[in-house]
Amino acid sequence: MAKYKIIATAAMGIEALVAKEVRALGYECEVDNGKVIFEGDELAIARCNLWLRTADRIKVQVGQFKARTFDELFEQTKALNWGDYLPVDAQFPVSGKSVKSKLFSVSDCQSIVKKAIVDSMKKHYNKTTGWLEETGSTFKIEVALLKDVATLTIDASGAGLHKRGYRVGQGSSFKRNAGSGSNYANAVECGSSVCRCFLRFRYNCYRSSAYRSKYCTRI
Repeated sequence: MAKYKIIATAAMGIEALVAKEVRALGYECEVDNGKVIFEGDELAIARCNLWLRTADRIKVQVGQFKARTFDELFEQTKALNWGDYLPVDAQFPVSGKSVKSKLFSVSDCQSIVKKAIVDSMKKHYNKTTGWLEETGSTFKIEVALLKDVATLTIDASGAGLHKRGYRVGQGSSFKRNAGSGSNYANAVECGSSVCRCFLRFRYNCYRSSAYRSKYCTRI
């Protein structure tokens, strides 16, 4: 199987906890601000989407390079092998963000990346005329610029991982609140059935201090 550079995004302050879960799945990783980076195959992507409890979503990094001008962004994006990741009928909306970079117009960066991917796909699939028919599955692409370094990723999670199983609600989560990261870490590390219930019904258990003090001694 092909190897990919995989990024597990995380809330600020709990990257180390995400890294611990990634290593428990058998993958060596490095920790960065708001993300954990490691290498793996298609099976690794699927396993991480299933079993990482503290990550926000899984992304596949297609490329990373310096981009100080729109020409550099276009040419280096076009040079990537997008056909290895996207089928010919893929829908691929492009989102973006820019921090401390010369290319600060996010909408322009999105348009340039979109056009570069289209040109790359046409070359890969030998389409010399017409448009690509975006009628297939959706592959969300992000161009993120940080200090003139562009990182291009494909979202491999679809809906956020907080929506899996018992995590069906949206809105603020206690793991994102300041000062609560250590409580969440202790709950994850504790193997008791009470702490597993804590994760399943996080709001009820978290709000009940009497319940925590009686049953969850590690919190």
